[in-house]
Amino acid sequence: MEPTRDTHATLVDLLDRVLDKGLVLDADIIIEMAGIPLLGVKLRAFIAGMETMLKYGIWEDWDKEQRVIATKEHRQKKMAIAPEGEVAALCRKSEGTGITTV
Repeated sequence: MEPTRDTHATLVDLLDRVLDKGLVLDADIIIEMAGIPLLGVKLRAFIAGMETMLKYGIWEDWDKEQRVIATKEHRQKKMAIAPEGEVAALCRKSEGTGITTV
C-alpha cells in the first residue's frame, strides 16, 4: 500500500483536521552564552477545537469556571432589569435555599 497525497487539499481542510484531531506543539528552548545556560523556556501549546479539548480533559477546569462566570453574569443581568419588587422577591426565595445572590 502506497501513501497518497491529496494535492487538492485546502487550508480549510487542514484547519478542520487540526480542530477535529488536535495538534500539540512542545518545545524546549535554552539560551546560553559561552557554554553557560542563561535562560530556559518550556513551551507547550495545544491547538484543537473546544469539543476535542474537553473530550481529552485538557480544559475541564477552564470550562467549569467559564460556566460559573456566565451564570453569575446572567443573574446580574436579571437583577438589573427586574423591577424592585421582583428583586426583593428573588432575594427572599434565595434565603430559604441557602443560595447567595448578588
